[in-house]
Amino acid sequence: MHAPTARPVLAGRRRRILLALTAAALPVVLGGCQLPTFLGFRGSTAQGRDEFQLYAGTFIAAIVVGVLVGGLILWSVVRYRRRSEDMPRQFQYHIPLEITYTIVPVLIVLVLFGFTVVTENSVDAVVSHPATVVDVYAFQWGWEFDYPSHHVVIQAGTTTDPDPVGPQGVSGPACHPAQWCLGPGLVLPAGQTARIELRSRDVVHGFYVPEFNFSRYAQPGVLNEFDFTVDKPGVYRAQCAQFCGLYHSLMLFHVVAMPPAAFQAWLSSEQSSQHPTASSTQ
Repeated sequence: MHAPTARPVLAGRRRRILLALTAAALPVVLGGCQLPTFLGFRGSTAQGRDEFQLYAGTFIAAIVVGVLVGGLILWSVVRYRRRSEDMPRQFQYHIPLEITYTIVPVLIVLVLFGFTVVTENSVDAVVSHPATVVDVYAFQWGWEFDYPSHHVVIQAGTTTDPDPVGPQGVSGPACHPAQWCLGPGLVLPAGQTARIELRSRDVVHGFYVPEFNFSRYAQPGVLNEFDFTVDKPGVYRAQCAQFCGLYHSLMLFHVVAMPPAAFQAWLSSEQSSQHPTASSTQ
């Protein structure tokens, strides 16, 4: 007499065990997965990685909300599809439901706002003693990188390229990858914090390094300060991202991150070539 009821109980127990095992296995399986880039860059600086995590988290939250809302819409279409001419049951005064779908979006916005504030504060934070300071000047139509502590200045317009230097100090046609060594090079020490002091000499320009997840206006009469901590040596394409005139599309430059020792050697080499008299008297 009890056999028919025992089978559903056993089946339900097996399902619960299977669900528990699946829930326990998911963190292990997903722990080896890498977070998708969602068509963005993971960030080649400490600051860029923080921005990517905020971007990826927001993207995932949007996917979850989109799937949930889309699923509810499809469920409503199927569940409450027209079956007769009778008026279907109405829910317009379901107070708990209305409170829920009002509070949940507000909570989502507040959580995203909180993460945004924390990330922005992290990206905009500057250290008290950076490894190097570079004064960056944008002008129509080119860039100037001034290392005031070493009296080294790198400048180029749209038709010149005085310093296409690669990550190992290689310059000229040997710079690799050649397509990224366009415009003057902003050379920084990898693994150390560099302070950028950004200005414009004429109109508004845009200082944009895609792989750093970073863009900042260069404005006349305004000093914008920010820090970069580049993870590893490399050459990173950059450009002006604000339309500034006829040759805006040619306002290219590149950021070169070198090992600290190679960076110091590069500074000494540039100092000797730009100030040969001073170097010979030292």
